[in-house]
Amino acid sequence: MELITSLFSNVWSIFLVALFFGGSIFVHELGHFLFARWRGVHVERFSIGFGPPIWSRRGKDGVEYRLSWFPLGGYVLLPQLADLSAIEGESSVEKSAHAGSERYVYRKKSADGTSEGEPVELAPITYTTKLLVFVAGAAFNVLFAFFLACILYAIGLPESSESATTRIGIVSKTLDLPDGTKIPSPALQAGLQVGDVVRAIDGQTVSDWNELQNALLLGAGRSDNGERQTVFTIDRNGKKLDVPIRPRLAGEEKIRRIGIAPGYELIVLKITPNSPREASGLQKDDELLQIDGTPVLNIATLHDLLIANPTKPATLLVRRAGKELTLTLPPRPASATISTALGVDFTTGFRMTHPSPFGQVYAPVVMTFRTLWSLINPHSDVGISKLTGPIGIARIFHSAAEIGPRAILLFTILINVNLAVFNLLPIPVLDGGQILFATISKLRGRALPVNFIMTAQSVFMVLLFSMVIYVSFFDVRRLVRDVQADRAVPAPTAPAK
Repeated sequence: MELITSLFSNVWSIFLVALFFGGSIFVHELGHFLFARWRGVHVERFSIGFGPPIWSRRGKDGVEYRLSWFPLGGYVLLPQLADLSAIEGESSVEKSAHAGSERYVYRKKSADGTSEGEPVELAPITYTTKLLVFVAGAAFNVLFAFFLACILYAIGLPESSESATTRIGIVSKTLDLPDGTKIPSPALQAGLQVGDVVRAIDGQTVSDWNELQNALLLGAGRSDNGERQTVFTIDRNGKKLDVPIRPRLAGEEKIRRIGIAPGYELIVLKITPNSPREASGLQKDDELLQIDGTPVLNIATLHDLLIANPTKPATLLVRRAGKELTLTLPPRPASATISTALGVDFTTGFRMTHPSPFGQVYAPVVMTFRTLWSLINPHSDVGISKLTGPIGIARIFHSAAEIGPRAILLFTILINVNLAVFNLLPIPVLDGGQILFATISKLRGRALPVNFIMTAQSVFMVLLFSMVIYVSFFDVRRLVRDVQADRAVPAPTAPAK
């Protein structure tokens, strides 16, 4: 049964990748295709994926429609706009022998791919047409992302207090370094406190915990002596404070961390019959505020406080129906867990939000540019190995499927925005590189040498595929590491929150 479940799960992941990631590539190439047809540009081939075809068919319009073996992208073969024959295959359009000429002739092909009829000279392509066709792919990705964002706006997104907050719920005493050593946590050394609300990091406003983590991870701040530094702007009891912190590289991924976790309310969800809660008086929907005068803003804090002095009664401060009241928890066994000490399951607050479609698209655009800047910033700790490739994308889609369709739509929005921004970078082979070549040719009044363009595109194509392989290696390593960690974790002794 477990094997069947695992097999179904893998098939489902492949289906999701094909549908949403492949669909995002299709939307991108559809933009090129439609604008090329609209502007009178000859379209030779429409392919999803690179390499030899799995399936191919030439339509009555003369276009070869193809599904290829390497689904790491796609292309629309437009020989009048860009000579990518080394990557996309040979075309029936030929450039005139005159060096630098923009004149092309087309030899029509039949459905079986053989040439027929006399060659026909194609009309010249204007600079404006080139820009429109090259930008259309990214524009369609953004429009597709906006369409999905409208769906999420209509159906709503559930949001938990844990993800929506910037309030600090835990300040760890220690931080584990990659070599296994423990050091005092930077947050504790800097003086951060439980209950502090983080308003900004290095001057960048943060509105939820995800933004907080990304701002910390992508930070490139350094002190005068070159050590890593980040400045937390916090709200503490109504006072605004700027707190300099020295983050350390921690965890398996060796990213900037300081030793904090989010703060959120703990609400009684379920009560175990004949449990110790009967002695304390806890009831369903009670919100736990304090234990022995210490604020409780995280499930881990609750656990630590319960096992701190198990032989003594504990004073609980809870909120019930808008009123605060004090309860007493009797002594617990020395090995007590949350389940055995209280006999309750906790949850946190949830609400249904309807985020603006513009905001849903704008946020990943900003994050994508910040990530790109971190990659080239010498003071940053973010490298290419931190990026996610096709394997990682498939894994995230699988995780999103387990959460639900909203998570899939949310991740697809991110994928489309990333595709749009990445493809507009001024790198040969990408759309932005073709725009750069076209702009240089326009400014110099003649086309760039064909050999120069082909060499640049071939070199960058090799670099691009090398980067994909490099990133995929780290994706596989993360996958293996997480699988091993899951197998090493013993069965939980307390119900999950």
